[in-house]
Amino acid sequence: MTQGRPLGEHHYALTSTWTGNLGTGTSGYRDYRRDVTIEVDGKPALAASSDKPFRGDPERWNPEDLLVAALSECHLLSYLHACVTAGVVVTSYRDEATGIMREDGRGSGSFAEVTLHPQVTVADASMIEAAQQAHHQAHEWCFIANSVNFPVLHEATVTVG
Repeated sequence: MTQGRPLGEHHYALTSTWTGNLGTGTSGYRDYRRDVTIEVDGKPALAASSDKPFRGDPERWNPEDLLVAALSECHLLSYLHACVTAGVVVTSYRDEATGIMREDGRGSGSFAEVTLHPQVTVADASMIEAAQQAHHQAHEWCFIANSVNFPVLHEATVTVG
């Protein structure tokens, strides 16, 4: 136990504040904005909203963007660790992640899948195979991928830089 918590248990806290009251609150579906400010102590505030099809502001982050971003970043960080463990020197990493969410026709829906498309550059050709394998280890280690109930797929490319 550390400070009253079981070893390995981590807590996260943030504040989400609705900032879209146009003066009449939620008096009607079209009478308010979906704007939200998300804040974590010591970090810049994040301007968020719902996705544009749900009357949101397309210039702000939406929950769907944030979920795909969390999966992409978690895999990236887990991958870099897996590469260090495997002796692979990564010199560049870029992911163009995509997600598919399907509405169910009853006002809800769910993600069907997220596909990560990591484009990795390694220091030497002898590292390519281990770099490809490190994606499997990264997927096993990724806390966020382990927390969702839909497939997180990987279509990685590894090149030498």
